Amino acid sequence: MSGLSRAAAAAGRCAARLVPAGRRDWVQAVWAEAYEVPSGVRRLAWLAGGVRVMAREALMARRIGRWLLFAAAAAVAARVTWPGSPGSFATVIARIDVVTIVLLLAGLPWLARWFLGPAGDSRLARFLRVGGCAAVLTLTVAKARVWRFEGAHGGFSPPHSFAWFVEIVFLVVMAGYVAAILAMTARRSRVAPATLAIGTGAGIALGVVMYAVAPLGLAKDATEPWLPGSDIDPVVALAWILLLGGPVVAGVMAGRRYRGPGSPPQLANVKIRQGALAGFLTSGVGALIVTVLGTGTVALMPRAAWLQHWLYPGQHLLAAVASSRELAASSSAQTYGLIMVAFPVIGLGVGVLSGLCAWGGSATGESGPRRGGGGRPGPEPVPDPPDGGRLADAGAGGHVLAVGLAGDADTSLCYAASP
Repeated sequence: MSGLSRAAAAAGRCAARLVPAGRRDWVQAVWAEAYEVPSGVRRLAWLAGGVRVMAREALMARRIGRWLLFAAAAAVAARVTWPGSPGSFATVIARIDVVTIVLLLAGLPWLARWFLGPAGDSRLARFLRVGGCAAVLTLTVAKARVWRFEGAHGGFSPPHSFAWFVEIVFLVVMAGYVAAILAMTARRSRVAPATLAIGTGAGIALGVVMYAVAPLGLAKDATEPWLPGSDIDPVVALAWILLLGGPVVAGVMAGRRYRGPGSPPQLANVKIRQGALAGFLTSGVGALIVTVLGTGTVALMPRAAWLQHWLYPGQHLLAAVASSRELAASSSAQTYGLIMVAFPVIGLGVGVLSGLCAWGGSATGESGPRRGGGGRPGPEPVPDPPDGGRLADAGAGGHVLAVGLAGDADTSLCYAASP
């Protein structure tokens, strides 16, 4: 056997290990039949077709592509956040953030796959999983930029216990967001497809409106770049409506659109759970969107002149004024952490109430006689047994039992209960 044949045989054995165990015999057969094909271009075409089918069977191309994309994104994040003086507190925090977040994004999917299975089959589930993880990684980079700029301009306090507490809270919240995204998009998740779609759509609307209200944090002058003064009031009112009413509407819609088997008590619990999950998803997606967009805007302000012209249209800012506004925005960006923590709690509580409303509305709509006299009729009234309620003999008892079994189920129970 030539060296090329031995290499081809070794490649066939390696390829067989990449596919599931139930398909390895087929792979070995395909590779063995290649030697019956005339050598040259035909045999090469046969092997290429087999490799393509094997790659499709094993889904290796998709998995390798995802991991390569994740590795590239992690490398870019580390490249952006790592430089800096080792003695700087902002640099230390940035390095801890990027290392911890990359480990979370790499390790938590394995745990989620172990307990809840792989990602769901729907495109929305994959989009939400990829987009959520990318948003968390982007937020980590933007946060490092903001803290480094604030520390370089004297706005960052020396390291102390409160700063480390904020750092721990940030990492815990990020881990919670990643875990929630993975759990709600897993194949064995209890989130219905309609709940996932409704919560994601409402959350995107909430996040965009909130970003329009607070593009530079929650400071009193944060809305000046867009609509100064009272011009922002209608947008603020809309943001409050979406924050409190969005989870309600999403929860009610998710609860009422759920269709599944089960008894009325079981359906009630499921509808309440779907409403709570829809509210939690709405507020969580909204909080993540506004935080990533807002923190990213603040991080780009000192480096992008076009962004300042876009934020302050028609205003010629002096260097001192621009630097002052950049520092104020950096200090205000930390308030996005309150949004990340508070919004999911609000959405979960409001979602539970909306789930109760959805179950109550569906229960009210299903109770009572149906319109038009339709539906299954109720049981007929039970006739009085002869001889004052006593059976004449055993034969009569057998006749009554036969009548009960041939009639309605409820009627048979009534007969069986007769003495």
